[in-house]
Amino acid sequence: MQRFYSIILVDDDPINNLINRRLISKLKLTPQIEEFLEAEQAIERIREIDNEESILIFLDINMPVMNGWDFLNQYLKEFKLRKDRIIVLSSSIDFQDRQKAKEFSCVEGFIEKPLSPEKIKNIL
Repeated sequence: MQRFYSIILVDDDPINNLINRRLISKLKLTPQIEEFLEAEQAIERIREIDNEESILIFLDINMPVMNGWDFLNQYLKEFKLRKDRIIVLSSSIDFQDRQKAKEFSCVEGFIEKPLSPEKIKNIL
């Protein structure tokens, strides 16, 4: 499996982040897993990471203040040169959300919660 400089979890639910952190840790994809309850904080962190470093981002859609769509718009505006992998990880089963995610060139996939080892292996 591909290794990453960092895996970033962007979800306003701390329990989801905890569960996902433990799952990802067991797969040994990276020594660095970062959790953000607010999308703005994740954007700030990405600004600090060298463009050459590979990041895997799991992004929830429904969050207060800056939602997942806002995050993606900001990401595309600021980080055009980055080669990160962004996966939308959402409890939404709405077909329109899947379609909207496909409109963002930076999004590589859409996974329904909960995250599982099989779902991670399928995207890598």
